[in-house]
Amino acid sequence: MTDFAANLSQEGSSNAKVLTVSELNRIAKNILEQSFPLFWVSGEVSNFTRAASGHWYFSLKDAGAQVRCVMFKGRNSYVDFTPREGDKIEARATVTLYEARGDFQLTVEFVQRAGLGALFEAFEKLKRKLSAEGLFDADIKCAIPKHPKQIGVVTSADAAALRDVLTTLKRRMPNIPVIIYPTPVQGKGAAQLIANAINTAHERAECDVLIICRGGGSIEDLWQFNEEIVARAIANCTIPTISGVGHETDFTICDFVADTRAATPTAAAELATPSRADILNKTNQLKLQLAKNMQFVLNQKSQALDYLARRVISPSQQIAQQKNQVIQLTNRLNNSISQQLQRKQQNLLRLNQNLQHLNPQAVLTRGYAFVQNKLGNIVSTSSQLQNGDEVTLTFGSGSAEANITKIKH
Repeated sequence: MTDFAANLSQEGSSNAKVLTVSELNRIAKNILEQSFPLFWVSGEVSNFTRAASGHWYFSLKDAGAQVRCVMFKGRNSYVDFTPREGDKIEARATVTLYEARGDFQLTVEFVQRAGLGALFEAFEKLKRKLSAEGLFDADIKCAIPKHPKQIGVVTSADAAALRDVLTTLKRRMPNIPVIIYPTPVQGKGAAQLIANAINTAHERAECDVLIICRGGGSIEDLWQFNEEIVARAIANCTIPTISGVGHETDFTICDFVADTRAATPTAAAELATPSRADILNKTNQLKLQLAKNMQFVLNQKSQALDYLARRVISPSQQIAQQKNQVIQLTNRLNNSISQQLQRKQQNLLRLNQNLQHLNPQAVLTRGYAFVQNKLGNIVSTSSQLQNGDEVTLTFGSGSAEANITKIKH
């Protein structure tokens, strides 16, 4: 009891304080909050209201009593379900008092469906067991094939999850055959039937990848995928497995044992198949890249051809120039030879003329004669002769023998 409350209990005190209602409610609120730590309470939901502010207001009741509750927006945004009238829930709360009306109430920090505590405990226990055995180890996981030839699906034949998977597979890669291994995914005995379907797929070995899926739901709805028998069947399956159970926030033992976890059944179908649109897009990109590379090579070769052509043209031009030079040199040589020949001919003509002038025969034709002694020497003076010498007289035409009879000096 607080000192202030003790003072209030002193009867007959002349100094007793008279409280206002606000003060009374504040004192009561403080006492309640200090006396009750955070605790769990269970009950049935009634009068549930979601205010415009986002806060939840409801009552929890059992057969003998009820209590008002408030759960503020900042806390209820972390809850994955919205309580409904008649739901059995467990609330983690503190006791307080709403001063404005003097209402005793609980401020709720967290809620879960009744009985989840035991389910979570069983979940964690099995998770620790299988993890210790190595069933979750990354090094034993199989890679999902990029281009499967056939895909298997373990789920309920009339489930919305199956329709989502088939629609996605048809959209992404319609040419891949799909084999369905139908099984109930909820209700009593469903875990054994799910395990049987997985074992059947394993024994037939007719698929390259196996999708194990069902739609979202409460932890109770998904509990069949938290059973050990299902986990063992997945671990024993030699086909690469994809777990697509529930929604993105749902986790099951199946997710940890499978080779790959998908957030939803649709996501599982996307992981199991390549995208036809992506393949076509990549093919077009490769086509464009190939065309670009080919054009680049053609441009390079064309440039090289142009270079060689220029080199061919250049020698051709050089040959033509050299040919012109040869022609010019030939012409010059011919001209030079012709000029030289003309000069030689002129010189020859001149020499011939001179020779004609100097030719004694020509002189002789004009009535002259030359004298030769017996030795054939020309006699140019009379002193070379003696009386009685025999000489030969050569005329312009013919010759004669003569004897010297008289010499004049």
